[in-house]
Amino acid sequence: MLHHSSKILEQVDLSQILQVYRSQGRCVVFTNGCFDILHRGHLELLAWARRQGDVLIVAINADKSVRRLKGPGRPVNTHRDRANLLAGFICVDYVTIFEEDTPANIVELIQPDVLVKGGDYKDVTKIVGYDTVVQRGGQVLTVPYLDGYSTTDILRKITSL
Repeated sequence: MLHHSSKILEQVDLSQILQVYRSQGRCVVFTNGCFDILHRGHLELLAWARRQGDVLIVAINADKSVRRLKGPGRPVNTHRDRANLLAGFICVDYVTIFEEDTPANIVELIQPDVLVKGGDYKDVTKIVGYDTVVQRGGQVLTVPYLDGYSTTDILRKITSL
């Protein structure tokens, strides 16, 4: 078993831990995604997100959710493998998995102070969770987009070999 697997939590456990951080005045940052084939763009997003606060929570789509969103050939890596890889990053404090197609429920549960998404989101008001975060005085930010890094591009390269 990997040592960092203790960073992978069920949503209810994560919610309880975050209450402790909040009582200490810590800023909770949240991001989410499939994170199927990790690449430099993912790392840049996570490191940038972590710098926006004190605790970084990463929520990933469960396998069934990824299949619904990306198609029958996805994910390439299981949600357990993806969660373990993400938990291995020093900039990531906790990882959780959600079954739905959007993170609306987990954002509502966690109530992050800062919600971060990739720069491919041009209108922050369209980001799922925007209303929840802004209504309690939080921020919704997009990380500058790192051109040339995407899971889809990687898969295209692999299949063209």
